[in-house]
Amino acid sequence: MSRVDGARLVLRLARGHQVSPDAQTPHTVIHSGPHRELRRYGTDEDLATARAAGRPPVLLVPPLAVSARCYDLGPGQSVVAGLLASGRVPYVVDFGEVTRADKDMGFGDYFDDIVPQAIGRVVGDFYGDAHHGESTEGVGDAPVDVVAWSLGGTIALLTAAAHPDLPIRSITAIGTPLDYDALPLYPLVKKVMKPLGGTPVTAAIRALGGIPAPLVRIAYRGTAWQRELKKPGYIMRNAHDTEALARMQVIDRFQNSMPGYAGEVSRQMWENFVYRGELATGVVDFDGRSVDLTAIGVPIQLFGSHRDAITSWQAARHGVELFADSPHVHFTTVETSHLGLIAGDVAAHETWPRVDEFLDSLDG
Repeated sequence: MSRVDGARLVLRLARGHQVSPDAQTPHTVIHSGPHRELRRYGTDEDLATARAAGRPPVLLVPPLAVSARCYDLGPGQSVVAGLLASGRVPYVVDFGEVTRADKDMGFGDYFDDIVPQAIGRVVGDFYGDAHHGESTEGVGDAPVDVVAWSLGGTIALLTAAAHPDLPIRSITAIGTPLDYDALPLYPLVKKVMKPLGGTPVTAAIRALGGIPAPLVRIAYRGTAWQRELKKPGYIMRNAHDTEALARMQVIDRFQNSMPGYAGEVSRQMWENFVYRGELATGVVDFDGRSVDLTAIGVPIQLFGSHRDAITSWQAARHGVELFADSPHVHFTTVETSHLGLIAGDVAAHETWPRVDEFLDSLDG
């Protein structure tokens, strides 16, 4: 390909030319509501097969400020497709768009309301009429495995800690930061803000009503700046490889669809996780609502990577110490990017099989 032709291709793709259509795994909407749409992936046959085999359903909890499509990016990059292939039925709770009108939403809205309701609905849908409804009372015989990426893992762990009566059989947290002092830049920001008591950051968050979506998207792209610089060359080298260009566009669509952080969530992340470092200690005090993560009583699987520019390996591995009193805590290192931990070739060959092995061991 000549340089002129290559430049034209780069421009076409930059202007929105789609190499292939956006493909989603077939799914059914179980419940629709603000910040809590619940989808079941697969067919009725998949559901019947999993029930007959005694494989519990899997609820995927997305991170905040990230589209729930992170679990179904496209062919070869879909966690839900991987779970279906292993004989399990995945559900995804979609938190939807976050606007300034949602500025009062905090972590409690997720771990006290949205996720427990989603678990109740998964139980009702998967196990049938005997467990129908939103309530999870008396459903110890109807277990649900929870799998979550990044900050979704934080929400999943907070949910399990705050509601030990929920029928959560296990939690898998992939690339989840559990010690913010081990993340890049945060210790420096914390040190600079210490004389001021952290007030300027809190005031800025309240003034903005959270962290707007455009800022989130810019920040995420900033962590992968090398990819952005190399993109024109990648396009030209793969000009005749439709599959490679389609995978590239899947990531671009994902980055462009990121919602923002709600105001109260942003404040709590700054004050509880970063400034006071409560998450790392295991006990988080959300304005009088105390949650003790060290009391989680279910098996936990954790993943981390030395190549992750968002969640450092140390921040993810801190969970081994944090959950020392849990029945089982297993940490796995998969060397790839933050997104690569759940989507792409490395995830398909390393992360997904190890999640399967973990869940299979619980089945046994």
